[in-house]
Amino acid sequence: MKRVLDRYVEFVRQPDVGRLLLVALVSRMPVGMVGFSMLMFLREALGNFAQAGAVVGTNFIAMAAAAPVVGRIIDRHGPRRLMYVTGLVQPLALAATLAAAKLRLGLPVLFACAALAGAFASPITTVTRTTWRHRFDREEDRRTAFALDSVLIEINFTVGPAIVAALLATLGATFAFAFAIAMVAISFFVFMASPALRYFRHSGHVERHLLGPLVDGRLRLIFAVTFGLTMSFGFLEVGYPAYATSLGIPAMAGVLLGVNSIGSAAGGAIYGGIHPRMSIERQFAAAMALMAVPLLLHAIVTPLAAFAAVAFLAGALIAPSVASQSVLVSRLAPVHYATEAFTWSSTFIVSGLGAGMALGGALAEAAGPRPLFAAASALAGSMALLALLINAPHPAQAARAAD
Repeated sequence: MKRVLDRYVEFVRQPDVGRLLLVALVSRMPVGMVGFSMLMFLREALGNFAQAGAVVGTNFIAMAAAAPVVGRIIDRHGPRRLMYVTGLVQPLALAATLAAAKLRLGLPVLFACAALAGAFASPITTVTRTTWRHRFDREEDRRTAFALDSVLIEINFTVGPAIVAALLATLGATFAFAFAIAMVAISFFVFMASPALRYFRHSGHVERHLLGPLVDGRLRLIFAVTFGLTMSFGFLEVGYPAYATSLGIPAMAGVLLGVNSIGSAAGGAIYGGIHPRMSIERQFAAAMALMAVPLLLHAIVTPLAAFAAVAFLAGALIAPSVASQSVLVSRLAPVHYATEAFTWSSTFIVSGLGAGMALGGALAEAAGPRPLFAAASALAGSMALLALLINAPHPAQAARAAD
């Protein structure tokens, strides 16, 4: 453990790294707040979850669809101008969503406002990941950075909803959503005042393919595996509430999701401080293969305490799998597709989560929670086998990607 701590101390002492980590944590806090607060606000304003969920879903679909376009613009022209545009449009579109619901302007207007907010969602998360690639040349440093990045994201998805839940309980859904919108605006100023963009490099006008980074078969394979992996995460998002409801204690779902997130943060912290000898391609496959075990145990164990322990173990392998995936994307994507590659990654992550939650909901309704966890385990194991087909690039190819 001391060696792991020493590794982190050495890493954080590098110029600007500690400050960049703090900025990443603060500026991405809205990712754990906007969707949840919007859903609860619209549920109150519209009177049912179906319509509220449809509007929030539209926001996420627009975000996933626009992300690769945003990435291509950033790779070609740099992030600064686009950051100013999204920093203005997204909070205004979210505020328009709030106003449209309060003024009862109808679902078409709500869908339009939510879609606009999604299409112009701030690319802070993607730009941060691209900055890690540009900031560090050594793959070991990148692996540590992406591991810590995964830990910070887990904190965002734990603390953000907790803040929203507290505001819902004390000041109401309208205030909670308004606060999340304010955080979107604040995060823009925090990020733009940071040294992050100082490290960002773009290649300007170079020859580009219409499909961008998708021309690389290994990246396509990584994204396919990412979709399947995050589908299994979507099964968990539905499985924990279904399990808690089957026990007659629905509130326990939040506890189990929190335990899973804490496990992911712990696993990411450990992963970032060690030096596995196997290649990053094999680390990616191994993390998913190991994850399949506790996922399957969810379908077997009965006592709540044991189930929570299994949830922690499953979470402990989420951050390592996501971090190793990010390292692979950063290694394989040429520099002129660096940001676009990460936006494609985000698109497959969001799509996989959405597909997993939709399919998981139907499966839980038809067969209960335990078959859902078994399916998640089978999916993670299958993705581990598929990941074995990812081959390390030839040294010459790796050098071209880094240039």
